[in-house]
Amino acid sequence: MADISLSAASQNVESIQASYMAQVQRRRLYGGLTLLIFIVLMVSGFNIADARNAGGFWDGIGRVFDYPADVLSEAWEKRADLPGLMAKYFPALVETINIAAVSTLIGAIGGLLLSFLGTRGLAKWPRLIPLFRRISDIMRAVPEIVIALMLIFVMGGGPVPAMIAIAIHTAGALGKMFSEVAENADLKPVEGLASTGATWSQRMLLGVLPQVLPNYVSYTLLRFEINIRASAILGFVGAGGIGYELRNAMAWGPGRFDEAGAIFILLFATIVFFDQVSSRYRNRLTEGQGQ
Repeated sequence: MADISLSAASQNVESIQASYMAQVQRRRLYGGLTLLIFIVLMVSGFNIADARNAGGFWDGIGRVFDYPADVLSEAWEKRADLPGLMAKYFPALVETINIAAVSTLIGAIGGLLLSFLGTRGLAKWPRLIPLFRRISDIMRAVPEIVIALMLIFVMGGGPVPAMIAIAIHTAGALGKMFSEVAENADLKPVEGLASTGATWSQRMLLGVLPQVLPNYVSYTLLRFEINIRASAILGFVGAGGIGYELRNAMAWGPGRFDEAGAIFILLFATIVFFDQVSSRYRNRLTEGQGQ
């Protein structure tokens, strides 16, 4: 009797092992087929794009560094003029930083409202949570440059369309990140404030915001770094700032490459500076929260 039970158990183990190995092989097959399809699509897409391009990719890849080399060589030849050019374009850099700062502030306020209105357990109107979440999704799904181009068509060129475009995208992005942080907040202070008759805004400001503020500030500083780059890029479509000056210098071609070099130096130094400052403050906030 014992031998029969042992043989039955052995057969069960073998059948389980065989079933497991079959599932593993099936997953490997599906994974290999998926990878093969992905590679085929990538290769075919590249060939189609290369055929429709004005110049071939393999023919032009050897000249990819020609333009940066021309800019650097001319900037080096006129290196004595670089300090004066950097001083000349410094106001445009300040404008770019102002665009990023104002849009980050407006976007952070919008993201704060979207996060509280779209978080379970905190929302003022629970039935509208999906609506506010979809609004946040749409706001961050549309690239800043698309929004800026539409606003420039309506409002004309300048820093205002860039500021609005970046603020809309920032509100959607921060609304998502803020909501994920708020979902982990302790609801006991909120319930305690509700028992005393506090309004919804008072519960959010006094019961939730002190818990999540370090993470909120950290995410906002990180977004500010991103918005500096975005505001410089939007200058290429006529949204003002140092990006607009860079576009003009690059479009002029040889003869003004020294100006492009000076603008590149200003942009690089600014981004590195704010990246270091923001990283330091974000690390302090994280360490302080952990303690």
